[in-house]
Amino acid sequence: MLEIVIGDITKLEVDAIVNAANSSLLGGGGVDGAIHRAGGSEILEACQKIRNKQGGCPTGEAVITTAGKMPAKFVIHTVGPVWNGGRKNEAVLLESCYSNSLLLSMENDIKTIAFPNISTGIYGYPKQAAAEVAINAVNQFIVKHPNIFDRIVFVCFDEENFQLYKKILN
Repeated sequence: MLEIVIGDITKLEVDAIVNAANSSLLGGGGVDGAIHRAGGSEILEACQKIRNKQGGCPTGEAVITTAGKMPAKFVIHTVGPVWNGGRKNEAVLLESCYSNSLLLSMENDIKTIAFPNISTGIYGYPKQAAAEVAINAVNQFIVKHPNIFDRIVFVCFDEENFQLYKKILN
């Protein structure tokens, strides 16, 4: 059920991909920019509707939109924490990104989901610590909600993250 791959999350054929978004939901750099570019204007339009309704997305929370032109059906946008040396509840907020994304998936009958390495790019979260939080959060959710997901994929952008996830899972 849990998989690790190196690759481009925008090309995966899953029900939903998770976007490491910023709180504005209007696109940005890294995986966020790649998802907005690959999905096209439909994603931005859906994000603008969410902003108009609720004013963005707080750190640790998640919202769902169409996936536009990508093979996935949905994009779950979650806002990871900026790393501040671990002194500002970063681990709890990062865990919330994963659990809230999975909860939203469950509510939308999503059976296959792919996660990027949330907060490990420009937000500076240490990769090892982020991988541990990600895997623990997903495993805890699966224990509480068995038989919900058919496939959960951790999509690593680079070899370093891939090896970290592989080591933790084994």
